[in-house]
Amino acid sequence: MLQSTENSVLKTENNSFWSILREAVAGSSRDFTKGSIGLAIFLLAVPMILEMLMESIFALVDIFFVARLGADAVAVVGLTESMMALIYAVAIGISIAATATVARRIGEKDEEGAAKNAAHAIYLGIIVSLVMSFVGIVFAPQLLSILGAEPQVVEQGITFMRLMLGGNAVVLFLFLFNAIFRGAGDAAIAMRVLILANLVNIVLDPLFIFGSDVFAVFGINAPQWLIDAWIFPKMGVTGAAVATLIGRGIGVLFAAWYLFRDNGRISVRRRHWKLDKSLLWNLIKIAAPGVLQFTVATASWSVLVRVVAGFGSDAIAGYIIGLRVIIFALLPSVGLSNAAATLVGQNLGANQPERAEKGVWQAAFINAVFLGLIGVVFLIFPSHIISFFTNEPDVLAYGTSCLRIVAFGFAFYGLGMVLETAFNGAGDTWTPTYLNFFIFWLFEIPLAYVLAYHFGFGADGVFWAITIAFSLLAVVSALLFKRGKWKEKKV
Repeated sequence: MLQSTENSVLKTENNSFWSILREAVAGSSRDFTKGSIGLAIFLLAVPMILEMLMESIFALVDIFFVARLGADAVAVVGLTESMMALIYAVAIGISIAATATVARRIGEKDEEGAAKNAAHAIYLGIIVSLVMSFVGIVFAPQLLSILGAEPQVVEQGITFMRLMLGGNAVVLFLFLFNAIFRGAGDAAIAMRVLILANLVNIVLDPLFIFGSDVFAVFGINAPQWLIDAWIFPKMGVTGAAVATLIGRGIGVLFAAWYLFRDNGRISVRRRHWKLDKSLLWNLIKIAAPGVLQFTVATASWSVLVRVVAGFGSDAIAGYIIGLRVIIFALLPSVGLSNAAATLVGQNLGANQPERAEKGVWQAAFINAVFLGLIGVVFLIFPSHIISFFTNEPDVLAYGTSCLRIVAFGFAFYGLGMVLETAFNGAGDTWTPTYLNFFIFWLFEIPLAYVLAYHFGFGADGVFWAITIAFSLLAVVSALLFKRGKWKEKKV
């Protein structure tokens, strides 16, 4: 796929590999509709991969500390995350519209149009986040029960879920602001936002979860006067929610400061906030199927949690830990996929569809190879990896099985992720929506239930269903992408 030295990211005519790497991390001002496609992918992908690594660390840090509170606490986080996945779906759906429209306007050299689209995407985000906050705060106990939580898990998790769902705005706007930056080709800023948010979360997580017991947890013999003067309350699993909201909130404020100042690739000023109903409606038309697309996909995860819940809290905990590790591996690849989406949007805006297609196939090949290698590692060392998060034998067994089985499809995941994201980058959000509905709801969920309960695979049946479904999704996505109808999409 990387066919010539001209497309090599290792060296260009005037720049060494290390200078290009520094440029990628610091932020590039290059025009991604010209020059080497490989270089463009590299400059966009490096900060986006680092951004997604930071996003995945959020999940791992929370589960790392919460796992010390026992299986019930992990189940609280896991069940809440299955609902948060719906919020992520809404956030990603709106973000797709922001990236597609901003990237298209940047490709057309219409900076004013890009800023107006960004402002109206923010309007849309405000409305949606208020509705989701109301539902999450009012119906948290019922949501936990619907997901199959045992009574003690419901009691322990109500406050956690209310905080996470009620504070969804920090999640939505972190995704939205960063999507705007990515669409403009300013991926380095999105990376810095996530680094800051993560640092705050990593520091605050153990402090709010364990309170003054944090010293004992880490084996530190602290003096009594320090323990007596400790200001952080011991909040248990609720502390993880508090730390996460503060960390993400600070990240949102930092991103807003970048977006509203003058000297970036995109800058939203007062004149761009004038309401344009046609512009808002265009965003809704792109975002609505995008939200549906990821709601369909992520709601299927909630149903799978319900299937796993039939085997008890240990099975849920093992599944959640395994899933967190898998997400940690997949999110950097989402970064590479996002780079492909930006290339698609900007090059379609510059009326260069063939360049857009070539960039997608290059990114897909790289992603498949990368995730294939990660899958091999997970196949060889699954128990070693899961044991880093838990020592409870039953939880460890379920988590190991989840990681090992899902890893078989990793190369297919890499291919499918880039292709689906490329459709979205073109503004064609309906094609991935149809794919997700047919494959996840009409195929994966029934398959998981049948394998788990009728064929006696237990929780392993759910894990095999995930692997088979995502592999099928990659194959079908490749066939539809080759047809090329996404090139005709107007946004």
